[in-house]
Order: sequence, then C-alpha cells, then structure tokens
Amino acid sequence: MPGWLEVLAGVVLVLAALYDMFQSVVLPRPAINKFVLVRRLFRSLWTVWRWVGTRSSRVARRERWLAAFGPIGVLIMFGTWGTALVLGYGLIIDGLRSQMHPMPDTFGTSLYFSATTLVPLSYGDLVPVGAAARVTAIAESATGVVLAALAITLLFSLYASFQAREEQVVSLDAMAGAPPSGVRILETAAEQDMRHELTRTFDDWRGWAAAVLESHLAYPILVYFRSSHDNEAWLNSFGAVMDAAILVMSTVEDESEGPARLMFTVGNHLVEDLSWYFRLRSSAEPYVERQEFDEAVARLRKAGHSCRPQEAAWKEFAELRAKYAFPLNQMAQRLAIVPAQWIGDRSYLPHERSMPGRARRRR
Repeated sequence: MPGWLEVLAGVVLVLAALYDMFQSVVLPRPAINKFVLVRRLFRSLWTVWRWVGTRSSRVARRERWLAAFGPIGVLIMFGTWGTALVLGYGLIIDGLRSQMHPMPDTFGTSLYFSATTLVPLSYGDLVPVGAAARVTAIAESATGVVLAALAITLLFSLYASFQAREEQVVSLDAMAGAPPSGVRILETAAEQDMRHELTRTFDDWRGWAAAVLESHLAYPILVYFRSSHDNEAWLNSFGAVMDAAILVMSTVEDESEGPARLMFTVGNHLVEDLSWYFRLRSSAEPYVERQEFDEAVARLRKAGHSCRPQEAAWKEFAELRAKYAFPLNQMAQRLAIVPAQWIGDRSYLPHERSMPGRARRRR
C-alpha cells in the first residue's frame, strides 16, 4: 500500500474512533444518527452472551453469567477504541516510515511503536525524526492520556448511576415483594395502614425515572448492569411502580392519584426513549388479560381499597397500560430478567393452553 494511502486510512480510522468516543462518553445525551462502533458490537455480543447464559439450567449460574456482561462490556468498549487507535496510528507511522529511525521494516514494527506510544511505554528503540512523524507520536501519546482519563471518569460515573438506581430498587422490596408487583404495592399500603407511603413512593420513583432517563440514555451500557440481589431487576421494579400508578389512576380511589399521574408521565417518557434507542415495537394491547385484572381488583378490595366500577376501570387501565406494557416486556425479555407479575416472559399465562396462537403472537 502506498505511504500516502496508509496515512489517509490511518487518519480516517483515528478520527472515527475519536468521534465514537466523543459521542459515547463525552456527549451527555444520545445523539441522533450517530456513528457508533461499539453500539453494533454490543448488540451482536449480547445476543451471543444471552444465548449462552439462558442455556444454563441453574438460575444462580445463569444470573452470574448475564451479570458479567455489563462490566465486561465496558472493558470491551475501551479495548475496541484502543485497538482502533493503535491500528490507525500504526498505519500513519507506517506511511511515514522514512521519517523514523531506524525505519520500520514491517507493518508489525509500526504497530509496536504505535502501541508503546499510546500506553505510553516507549523504549526509545524507534525514534521519530521527521516533523510529521513527531506530530503523530505526540498526538498519539496525548490520545492515550485522554483515553485513560475517560475510562476512569466513565467508570466512576457508571457505578455512581448504578448504585443510585439500585438503592430505590432494594428499598421497594418492603412494599412490592420480590419479584416486585404493582398490586402488592397497593396491598401493602392498605394492609399496613400506610397509604401515605404511596405518595412518597410515587414521588421517589418519579425522580428515579428522571435520573435513569438521563443516565441510561447517555450511557446505554448501564441497561446491561443487572441488579445484584436475587429476584430483583430494575426493570421489574419500574414496571411494578408503573402498574401501581395506573391502578390508582384507573381503579383505586386514593389521595395519591396526583403523584401517580406525575410518576406515570415521567415513566412513560422513559419507556418512549428506551423504545426509540433500542428500536422496540409498540402495541395497542395492555399485555394483561381481563381475568388477571379482575383477580387484582378482588385482591385490592380484600386489602381494604375502595375501587371504582370495574368495567370503566378496566377500559382506562387497558388504555394506560398499552402505552408502556409491550415495550417494557420486550426489554425484559431482551435482557432475560427474572419474570415478575405482568412483566417479562408471559409463557406462564393461564390462558396459554386454550389460546396458544394469541399467546405466541404476544411474545
């Protein structure tokens, strides 16, 4: 390959890697039409990773395997950028080999100089003597420092966002159970005479949804960070609170209806943006059968809640849940989370045997 062509190819590869780093790490929001090297890599790798994990019959082993993807994905992300930068600068150095002393005799030698400069661990066995080669060496060394700084900064940011997300998930256990359930949230509030806690719960989760909306859309790798406790998943907990909110809005007469509507608005925004980023489909169905809804209403009445007329309540409930149910269930199945009530794998539905065609279409 002619020297000028190697330099051109190297410059293009370096700029592509730097642009990808800027869009994925520096830019604090998802960019429309952005060119992302690691985004396509993650999707392909997760498909294989998930397939391997779901082959395990032991839940603990399966969860450990799937939970490892998020942290390993971060390492792969920076490893991909580092490899692209080493290769790109290696092409530039190889195209400028006449400006090196001694002159690299192979492309592998140019890659060696590039790698030791990016780290940097240069031993001085190859020295740039020309102006262009010296500028390239300085640029690559600076790039290595930037890459290391971004890696450290991103790790702190990711784990801070992860811990903030999980604090609310763990605290919800007391009201929602594990796996969490929106019906159980309302039952606990009534049975323990803690209905004032519903307002606080909806307020807390409105803030949680806003924080997750900002952090997980800016750094989508956080979606793959799984909850560290058994029978918990951040998507399940979020879905349970959304279900509790629409039950208050449509079915249960409670003073927390206002906070529930605010939480639903922010939560629905989160679902819409996740659907946009991960290209999730929408559906006009609530993903809950009328029989399941009737059973839930019976449980709520037994717990002490005053409920609205059931037919009108079902219509409003179905309309509200259709706005987020199908994308949420797609996301839950894509992440292979532990199923919860009305969320995740719906193959357990009691009507599956009698209506197999309908159940298959929904999955």
